[in-house]
Amino acid sequence: MTSAAAAPPSFEVLPGAADSPVILHVPHAAREIPPAVRAGIVLGDTALERELDHITDAHTDRIAEEAARLSARTPWRFVNRLSRLVVDPERFPDEREEMTAVGMGAVYTHTTHREVLRTADTDPEPLIDRWFRPYARAMTEAVADRLAATGRAVIVDVHSYPATALPYELHGEGPRPPVCLGTDAFHTPPELVRKAREVFGDLGETGLNSPFAGTYVPLEFYGRDARVGALMVEIRRDTYMTEPGGPAGPGLGRLAEALAALVDGLGG
Repeated sequence: MTSAAAAPPSFEVLPGAADSPVILHVPHAAREIPPAVRAGIVLGDTALERELDHITDAHTDRIAEEAARLSARTPWRFVNRLSRLVVDPERFPDEREEMTAVGMGAVYTHTTHREVLRTADTDPEPLIDRWFRPYARAMTEAVADRLAATGRAVIVDVHSYPATALPYELHGEGPRPPVCLGTDAFHTPPELVRKAREVFGDLGETGLNSPFAGTYVPLEFYGRDARVGALMVEIRRDTYMTEPGGPAGPGLGRLAEALAALVDGLGG
């Protein structure tokens, strides 16, 4: 068993330009699971690796890294360095989370194929306290820092999703365009959507809120502070990698260029 102090860092904040309002948020790119957390997962090693292939937004950290390098004004990056099978920092940790219906709230109890991941008597609170809350606090601080420095903050949530719906998806019957833009009625102004559709348009169709909807905003600002803009960019995996869990291809570079163009269009 690994102590909390010895566990790998949960996240990394990578500074950008002092006057950039943009935060590229990459919550689901990692596969790392600390040994103490692995002990509470009932899957064998082979089954766990297969689940990580399906659930991980592979290479999205590379897309964000390359986009930051290409941007005229470097955006900030907030990157989760642990698998979402530890905790999912983008879920509500309470009854507001609809994914709890399929065992995939802040602490997952089931897999993408609705198999048991953790036993029914698992107490999620230690994981939420150790990993979820520090992550949420740090993201809140990162947004507050951009507000203080620039007067606004724009969170661009970088995700990917499989070409074919997985059993856990609650809304998997809808369109699955090459790029899905997740929006929020309060935090996603029309101009942000317009810019995103413009830069990603050359890569194929862009859709709205299907198969995944919404975007991430720290709860301290959610629905309260219109200076915080947010957009989720969901990239269909077959556009840039071999599914599931395989290597990236040339599509990664094209996506990074488009994401960099979005960053530049938002003011760096």
